[in-house]
Amino acid sequence: MPQRFYPAVLERGDKGAIGVWFPDFPGAVVAALSQEEAMARASDALAEAMCGCAERDEPLPRPTPLEDIKPPAGSDVIGVFAVGATTPDPSERVNVYLPKSLIERIDRLASDLGMNRSSFFGMAASQMLRLHAVSHGTYGPAKK
Repeated sequence: MPQRFYPAVLERGDKGAIGVWFPDFPGAVVAALSQEEAMARASDALAEAMCGCAERDEPLPRPTPLEDIKPPAGSDVIGVFAVGATTPDPSERVNVYLPKSLIERIDRLASDLGMNRSSFFGMAASQMLRLHAVSHGTYGPAKK
């Protein structure tokens, strides 16, 4: 999946805290005790905000041009920087028919693992695809 880059605003807060917020994702914010820590956490916050759009079936917003960013009055902006995150891979609903007893066993195991049925099927399918690729020599670094 490709990366998308969005502007982030680095701001000094009360009592020495440092914050990062995204003009294109109003709910995505990061707070930390240092500039480096805030900037390091920014990519995860952006990725989470982008996944939120995918879960709500909303398109990702266009990144705001840096020159169009207007910090709120009274804010102590340190700077503006670009943050990248991988675009979410959208999910798709599929219908699968399985014996009820198998579904019950899957649900029990999924619950024991702290996941739901969909997550379990996704994990199981990913593992089988990986095993197939390993057994056929198509998994891992390219061969010379």
